[in-house]
Amino acid sequence: MSRECPHAAALVIDPMVGDLGGETSRLRAAGPLTRIELLGVPAWTVTQHALARQLLVDTRLVKDINAWSLWQSGAVTRQWPLIGMVDAGRSMFTVDGPEHRRLRIKTTQALTKRRLDALRPAVERMTAELLDDLAEAGRDGAAVDLKTVFAYPLPMRVVSELMGVDRADHPMLLDRYKAFFSLLTPQDERLRVIDELDLYFTELVRKKTADPTDDLTSAFIVGGDDAEPLTEEEVVGNLKALVAAGHETTIGLILNAVRALLARPEQLSAVHAGDHTWDATVEETLRWDSPVTHLLMRFATEDIAVGDTVIEKGEGVVMSYRAIGRDFAVHGNDADDFDVSRPTANRHLAFGYGPHICPGAALARMEAGIALPALFARFPGLRFAVPVEQIRNLPVLTQNDLEAFPVYLGN
Repeated sequence: MSRECPHAAALVIDPMVGDLGGETSRLRAAGPLTRIELLGVPAWTVTQHALARQLLVDTRLVKDINAWSLWQSGAVTRQWPLIGMVDAGRSMFTVDGPEHRRLRIKTTQALTKRRLDALRPAVERMTAELLDDLAEAGRDGAAVDLKTVFAYPLPMRVVSELMGVDRADHPMLLDRYKAFFSLLTPQDERLRVIDELDLYFTELVRKKTADPTDDLTSAFIVGGDDAEPLTEEEVVGNLKALVAAGHETTIGLILNAVRALLARPEQLSAVHAGDHTWDATVEETLRWDSPVTHLLMRFATEDIAVGDTVIEKGEGVVMSYRAIGRDFAVHGNDADDFDVSRPTANRHLAFGYGPHICPGAALARMEAGIALPALFARFPGLRFAVPVEQIRNLPVLTQNDLEAFPVYLGN
């Protein structure tokens, strides 16, 4: 059995996301488990569906940053641009085992099918309001940015209503999250943004502690007969992570679906005709163009053998969900093609797998399942305002997010 050197040649992940398709192909070709370099920091990444399912339930891989040898040794510090993705405070996203279940239970209870069904009319109302805004912005045939006017505010409004965040704070949050995720942001500025978000959410939690309302943040604070109240740090951590993940992933899901359909009018026509469902469209988008490109990070608490390779104790492991979604062994030799009729579309892992599977997966599906048909029904002449190749990704290594999405609304 060979033991890979931590400093062996690694595939460098492009921080500017200049060729996401090419990077996905290179990762997949490199094998199910390969060495990568993330802004100068080595790690392993998983690109194969079966191996991802195996490792995502392996209890020897944990979320605790203190298990990371590069963090323990000081080789990685707060100056690493991606540190905010792995050193994010105590929350359901950064602990494992019984503590993870304790911190997650209220979120799970808040996002049951019954509660999502009750939330649906509000999502439909928000969607209709934003479609009116879109029509106004595109009046007289002007090009309009689908991201700014529609795909960003919808999930932010939904997650804010769920968590009890004031809509007046949305512009500030947009600005801060954009700076947090962008690799063009100087690290000192990013650290200030992290501090500002921590302060904002801490103040919100203290406000809810003094005056609880009917939202998930208050439920975290109050606890109940079936769950002990969380500490302030835990509530802040959950709130901060849920707002970030709850809007960022859904933005990508909506925009990537629209881009795929506008580029393939025959598939859009088939969906309109009822030959294929909007649910199938959502699942194929999640598989083919996952909103999360690379999910950082789990750490090995002991040596883990994977075939002839060893993930050594203390090493970091990344899940490359976009490559996993293009696995030929699961989706066939045409896995690089978008196809709403694909029978394996719902076998993706875009929301993860195992104990840490995204608690908001059903909410994201519901939002996209409402937004997409409503958008195309309101604007059947929707079309690109620029060539599709000019719609570029933001310089964000972990999220599959677009700079802008200019469209014409048509008649």
